Amino acid sequence: MPELRVLVVGASIAGPATAYWFARAGANVTVIERFKELRTNGQAVDIRSVGVTVMQKIPGMEAAVRAKPVPIEGLSFVGPKGRPYATINRTGNPEEQSLVSEFEILRGDLSRILFDITKDNERIKYIFNEQVASIQQGAHDKGPVRVEFLNGSPTAEFDLVVACDGATSRTRAIGLGCNVREYIHPTNCWAAYFSLKGDLLRKGNMGHAYSAPSGRWVAIGSDPTGGNLATFMKYSVGDENTVMGPFREALKQGNDAVKEYVSTTYQGAGWMCDEIIQGMMNTDDFYASEIVKVRLPSLYKGRFVLVGDAGYAGAAGAGTSLALVGAYVLAGEIKRHQGNLAAGLKGYNERMRPMIDDLQQTPPLLSTIMAPQTAWGIWLRNALFGFVCWSGIAGLAHRLFAGVFSAGDRYHLPDYEKD
Repeated sequence: MPELRVLVVGASIAGPATAYWFARAGANVTVIERFKELRTNGQAVDIRSVGVTVMQKIPGMEAAVRAKPVPIEGLSFVGPKGRPYATINRTGNPEEQSLVSEFEILRGDLSRILFDITKDNERIKYIFNEQVASIQQGAHDKGPVRVEFLNGSPTAEFDLVVACDGATSRTRAIGLGCNVREYIHPTNCWAAYFSLKGDLLRKGNMGHAYSAPSGRWVAIGSDPTGGNLATFMKYSVGDENTVMGPFREALKQGNDAVKEYVSTTYQGAGWMCDEIIQGMMNTDDFYASEIVKVRLPSLYKGRFVLVGDAGYAGAAGAGTSLALVGAYVLAGEIKRHQGNLAAGLKGYNERMRPMIDDLQQTPPLLSTIMAPQTAWGIWLRNALFGFVCWSGIAGLAHRLFAGVFSAGDRYHLPDYEKD
């Protein structure tokens, strides 16, 4: 493959993974990140399905992931008094994962692993505190892409620009000539993630989850560094602007405003919600986001292409896996076509489309199971879920969520190293 010049925007998971595969194929890669340093906060993420296949192709990555596990043996669903009514354990088999993944790791730890794998590669250069200001493609998508930067880096030319900067990608808007939310499809759901300094679980390695009316869900688990990791998630029904407007407005005002909004939403919701809120107000690693789906008619335009959440957010439980796979397939298809960018990008789009369409499908009854809207709905869900777990037919859940839980490569990814 010709020695391409590739600009990757974003240094969290998809970005370093993309840089790795392009450098391995012989390209020179510049990675820019708008934050001043690598972001190491965020929730636990799973590596599943074809993501496991790609992870195992990167020397040392699987061992590094296994060395940084989220210390959770399973997940107990509890009622208002903390009494478990159903429990799901790890299967112990990466090829047949349950709701609790065999490869569960903190987002920040996974970003650090991929950064450490790539940071000393002579073909990869990282620039922090930098953003794209403009992208100018050549006539008829020929020739290099001219990129201007916002924070002082000199204007430069690249053969390919890859946006890996998340579901609300600013680079996507610049590269496609659209507004930031144009291809975003709301799910009427938001989530907040943070750590608690105190250990409400008293050193237990079993995660706990609780549901309250109005689609409120909360979970806590052990933090590898002590204390707990916690998540508040709320799924609403109704008009998008009405139910999501207050959360979006709080996001614009910053973390303090979001904390206040979350506190108001969950105060008095039962179980340990008030104690979790108290810890949340004092945490310094709070992170919140709207959960959305990104759906594009094409993953590229000329010599501009998207990988990960910037191109296909919203794969329930498989977003991290899709990001890893997308990085591998993009570089692999361009390598397969011997540096012919037009053919390689077309191949990437065609190869990823079935996976995206499959994994972006919301598993059956997911919102009903995770976030019932009424007390009666919670009681019914608890009763049914408890029966499924007690009866030993939890395998039914595996089948319902097979597209998310399976670790096998049913998409038959090419081995680009042999091409």
